Amino acid sequence: MAEPRGAHVPVLWERCEQLLAPAFLAALAAGRQPVYVDATLGLGGHAAALLSAHPELTLVGIDRDPEALAAASARLTEFGPRVATAHAVYDQLAEVLAARGHRRVDGVLFDLGVSSLQLDLADRGFAYARPAPLDMRMDPGQELTAEMVVNTYSAGQLTRVLRDFGEERFAARIAGRIVRERQRAPLTSTERLANLVQEAIPAPARRTGGHPAKRTFQALRIEVNSELAALRAALPQAIDALAVGGRIVILSYHSLEDRIAKQELARRARSSAPPDLPVAPPGTEPTLRLLTRGAELPTAAEVAANRRAASAKLRAAERIAADGGGSSAGRHDKGGTTR
Repeated sequence: MAEPRGAHVPVLWERCEQLLAPAFLAALAAGRQPVYVDATLGLGGHAAALLSAHPELTLVGIDRDPEALAAASARLTEFGPRVATAHAVYDQLAEVLAARGHRRVDGVLFDLGVSSLQLDLADRGFAYARPAPLDMRMDPGQELTAEMVVNTYSAGQLTRVLRDFGEERFAARIAGRIVRERQRAPLTSTERLANLVQEAIPAPARRTGGHPAKRTFQALRIEVNSELAALRAALPQAIDALAVGGRIVILSYHSLEDRIAKQELARRARSSAPPDLPVAPPGTEPTLRLLTRGAELPTAAEVAANRRAASAKLRAAERIAADGGGSSAGRHDKGGTTR
């Protein structure tokens, strides 16, 4: 498979294609046009690669960021009516598919976390290395910003955010420092916050683990965009939307995302029947078959070619039953995708 066009190289795109391709080919063999959902369209890198490799494939691309949607739409123009996009959060996946008449799809990809576009545009406020407004909204149209969080949350609320979403062991120290500093003047810039965090963390702890503000910025971004809650709601919808033989691939970039993906895939890959029953009753069979043993990591060559792949973890599964006790959306009729 040729390398996808464009300056942006999508993370683990060859492995993603390898995992999703059998589902697309199975749909064609069954006489159906395969449908692929990119739940985090971003700049459209994965989508462009898959649409190029599979000429019969159609795409439903979802992203909450209108700037990313515009960039991806321009990149994917050559694929014409094979591409449909939606400005939405991925926890609206079922609603987006219903609006487009898709009862079943053949592949779903989640490439989680902050996108290349969001990191590269300094004024979006995601990067701690460059001065910018404290924004961090994936959808600039939403109300809550990182500036509002750091200036209005109590010390206890800030501690919870930094501890739970950033796994920051100095969460209370940083939260206390934020509260004291904002009494002098509101915190409005990434540079000031990054410096404040660095000063709050004990000197010995600053020498390892990358930039001291990394975990704080991750935590604030997750809080501002409700990322983990959206992911918990989105994964069951994505699995329920898969046709039998359809596949889901999830790329995560920190342990909190990966834990949610691991737990949901594992839950749907086992029977929901009580373990002491000799035979599993109908409707309690596993919904999924896991395609990866644990989380797959990028190779050294992948990281060398694309530094943003360094922290990536990939998990994938295949839908093996039309019904299952693990489904969160009720029972579905058997059959293929309708258009």
